[in-house]
Parts: sequence; C-alpha cells; structure tokens
Amino acid sequence: MTATLQETPSANRIHIGFYGKRNSGKSSLFNAFAGQQVSIVSEEAGTTTDPVSKAMEIHGLGACVLMDTAGFDDSGALGCARVEKTKKAAEKTDIALLLCDNTELDREETWYRFLREKQTPVIAVISKADILPNVAELSAAVKRRLGEEPVIVSAVTGAGLDDLKERILRVLPENYARKSITGNLAQEGDTVLLVMPQDIQAPEGRLILPQVQTIRELLDKKCIVISVTLCRLQDALDAMKKPPKLIITDSQVFGRVCQVKPQETMLTSFSVLFAAHKGDIRYYAESAAAIEGLTGNSRVLIAECCTHAPLAEDIGRVKIPRMLRERYGEAMTVEIVSGTDFPEDVTDYDLIIQCGGCMFNRKYVMSRIERAKRQGVPMTNYGVAIAKLTGILDQVSITE
Repeated sequence: MTATLQETPSANRIHIGFYGKRNSGKSSLFNAFAGQQVSIVSEEAGTTTDPVSKAMEIHGLGACVLMDTAGFDDSGALGCARVEKTKKAAEKTDIALLLCDNTELDREETWYRFLREKQTPVIAVISKADILPNVAELSAAVKRRLGEEPVIVSAVTGAGLDDLKERILRVLPENYARKSITGNLAQEGDTVLLVMPQDIQAPEGRLILPQVQTIRELLDKKCIVISVTLCRLQDALDAMKKPPKLIITDSQVFGRVCQVKPQETMLTSFSVLFAAHKGDIRYYAESAAAIEGLTGNSRVLIAECCTHAPLAEDIGRVKIPRMLRERYGEAMTVEIVSGTDFPEDVTDYDLIIQCGGCMFNRKYVMSRIERAKRQGVPMTNYGVAIAKLTGILDQVSITE
C-alpha cells in the first residue's frame, strides 16, 4: 500500500492489536472500532487467518493502525501457522486489546504474560456485553486472573467503545511521541545539504520514504534545505557563502561525499538517521566493531525490513555482501531475509546488518534488536556498517 503526501506512513502510526480466542469477538470489535466492515465476521471459528490491518485516525490519539489477528487457540498444522503469524504481529503491537468471552482464561493469561514480557500495555476487553449472560462473573474472573479491570463493550450496539478509546489513551506510553529524525544535528536556521543519488535504487519520478520524511522534518524545523545529486555536490558547495551545518547523504556514497565535504560540516546518512529514529544507534555503533573480527568463515545475516524485487545494485543484497566478500573472501556466508522473516534463533550468525527500518514501527525494529542482544549477537545497520567498512565511521555524526 502506498501513502499520499498527506497521509501518515503506517510505520509512524501507533499499532493497536486485537488478540483472543477464535470467536471471542475480535473481528466484530475491530470493525466497530474502525467504523466499517474490514474483517470478515462469521460464527465459524478461524475465519480470520492472516492478520488484517486498517490505518485510521482516532480522536485524541491520532494516526494508528488496527490489527486483527487469528485466534490464539487455533489448532492443527494450519492453525499453528496462523498462531505464529499472530505472535509476529505481537512484535509490532504498541497496545494490545485482549478479548475474553468466558471464564476459562488459561490461554488469555498465557498471552497476557507473553505481551507484557514484550513491555506491551494490555487492555482486557469483554466485547459481547449484549449477548453474554454472565458479564459480571466474567469481569470478576478477568480481574482475578489478569489483575486488570476489563473494559466492557458491545460491538453490536457500540456501548463502551468510548470507554475503550479512553483506556487506550490512558495506557499510551508517555515516551511514545515520535522521535525526531535529525535530533540535535539540525536546528532552526541551519543549512542542511541533502546528497541524493538518483540511481536504480530510486523510484522514477519519486523520492524514497526516508528522504521525504527527513525533508519534511527539516522544513518543519525551519532549516534551509538544499538538495543535489552526487554529480552536483561540489557545485553546490562552491555556490554557498558558508559551508552547510550538516550533509545528509545515501550511505552507499559515504566515502565520496566525505572526501569533498568541508571539515567543519557534519556528515550522516539517511540510513544512520533512521537507525537512531527507529532503533538503538548506540548498539549499532558498538556492534560495528565486530566487523573487524570477521573472517572468511563468518556468517552474516542481512535483514531487510521491506520486501521488494531485487535490483541489479541492491544495497542490501548486492553492495554490502560484495564489500564484505572483497575484504574477507568469497567463502564468507552472507544470508538475506526480508519482511518479517527474521529468525527466532540468531546465534548461528557472527553479525546482523539491518536496514534503516523505515517501513516498520519502532516497536518491531526494537524487538529485533532485543532478540539479538539477548542471544549475544552483534547487530548494526546498513549505514553504520558501510561507514565502518569504508573507514569513516568516526567522522559520521549520530543523533542523541
């Protein structure tokens, strides 16, 4: 799905996940919350298979993505695969709505703990208030087992929906406010020069998402923004009365830009900026040291967040593997995953190199980083790795 210039990218929206057993009322509540028929509703168990998403605006909360998931009590080979997709959806969930429709709450308690272990706020919900005969008894059981006062709603009549939205606002993490992309690197009045190669990586007639978002933030900061392609970089520098405060470029031309930039000008890349915006830039920078310890027998995982048709000079699939093998030999193992196909066990790898993560929300990117940390595997990102491989990492500026 593509977004217009007026729309908030899904990666920047708060993700609200609907979880529960089959036929617990997830899809009905999802549709009532969205105000339209998005998920299929049926009395037949297991109607929802893959997670269904809907981007929308909620008054007081702003841009969000609603995610309807398959029942976590699904069974059989296909059912287990659906549950695994539900677990993957949990990795990008900022707030979880846990639906309860009977007093048998063993599975709900297990999932409540699973979500809380991910430090995800959980709201217990009883969504069939119009048809359940024992709402008071069920409410008491939920409070006893989960330690949470459930929100009681009816997806049919709409009763309780406002209470649910208010509860979401109350549990929204205080630090959820979107992190700045450029942080302390650019302030009002600063001149920022963007060097953006328009090669096969750039879609014809458009800019890529990180470029668009960065430009918009710099304009909001009231910076002076100048954009050039690499071949006009020196012309742009010569035309300026004084050097720019900051140059932001594509990581793949880091070395060439570094050679001509003024000494007093800071240098960074879109990938490095998004590494800080969406992930843990300090861990990425520390992990880059692992590049020095690689050998021809090392195993490296390249993790793309988006899925796309491979290009002739793809940065993750072609350029970074080439740089690694030129240094350490063709025998080095470099594996590539894309989208949400990120291994649960990453201990087989000596290093993970991840893209900037512009297509995922910060919660999901951080879940990958935390997995690597827990398993003791260094993890860096495209821009940081390229800066390290080209010997200029110490000259690259990062945001605080």
